[in-house]
Amino acid sequence: MRLRNVKNADEVINKRQDIVVLEPFLKKGKWPKDKPLHLEIGMGKGQFLITMAKNNPDYFFLGLEKEKSVLKKALDKLLKKQDNLLFILGDAKNIEEMFASNEVDHIYLNFSDPWPKKRHLKRRLTDPQSLNFYRDILKKEGIIEFKTDNRALFTFSLRMFVEASWKILDLSLNLHEDKQDIITTEYEDKFVSENKIIYYVKVQNGKNEII
Repeated sequence: MRLRNVKNADEVINKRQDIVVLEPFLKKGKWPKDKPLHLEIGMGKGQFLITMAKNNPDYFFLGLEKEKSVLKKALDKLLKKQDNLLFILGDAKNIEEMFASNEVDHIYLNFSDPWPKKRHLKRRLTDPQSLNFYRDILKKEGIIEFKTDNRALFTFSLRMFVEASWKILDLSLNLHEDKQDIITTEYEDKFVSENKIIYYVKVQNGKNEII
């Protein structure tokens, strides 16, 4: 689906450089170290990340988004700067150029593009190369949480995690039936209202001792 360009996105983003990091490569190894670093890759319009930052002041949150039009919408939501939150304009495929080894504590992958065509599998954010990047930038026992409404993407991602020996900590084939008090994304609210099932897995950087 082609994204609609948002008028004045460039102007808004450039004016909010107290919140938006435009050159994340210069921050590699220099991100805040006084709090555990939590990173959402593909943060979309920001509902999940902004809520997480408000609810968890003892963590520092970063949101990575490559689309300027989408990032502008996240900025519209963030009316007041939060001391434990920054947005990053950048592409996840360049993530190793943005973060040093063992720099990140926690990664969120929420409703990533499923890239359903076989020739596009390498573009998925849970393809083997991406998982290798995450393993490098995460700390030794760092965490990834993954949510999707797409069963094929979930099955693929779960297989990738297992084959790469990530340790499975939690798994749900119907997240909103199994758990309460879930911090949701905009897409998630829409899917739940349509009675779609949300799939979830939480893995840890380390050898899988279960499967």
